[in-house]
Amino acid sequence: MHGLRKHLLRHQGGTAVIEFAILTPVYLLLLTGMLAYGIYFGAAHALQQLAADAARTAIAGLDEAERNALVESYLAHNAGDYMLIDPARLVHDIGDSPLDPNQYVVRLTYDAALLPIWNLYPPLPLPGSTIVYGATIRRGGI
Repeated sequence: MHGLRKHLLRHQGGTAVIEFAILTPVYLLLLTGMLAYGIYFGAAHALQQLAADAARTAIAGLDEAERNALVESYLAHNAGDYMLIDPARLVHDIGDSPLDPNQYVVRLTYDAALLPIWNLYPPLPLPGSTIVYGATIRRGGI
């Protein structure tokens, strides 16, 4: 009996299976985490770029009403071109800054609840489902 126990303790035939069983959940958690955060950061970057592009569009406006119209038109026609952004889930707050009338502010809020990351792996710690970015641009000629 003692010899059998010694033989089994020295036998390493199943170590690969045990290592695989231990490391696979960790690997899958890391893989799904990278995928989820990659998608989320991609949407956040697209929203940031959309805000900056919309703010740059406002430079051509002569007054706040014209700047607002330009930005709203830009958002309506181009928001769908940005990857991972659904224009129907986008809310904007635009206008001259109340703190400095020489600054024009574009603030975008995106409800990212329909991104495919929320169903990947429930125990994975994920960021909030609302992404907010803004851009400020100085009015030209002043």
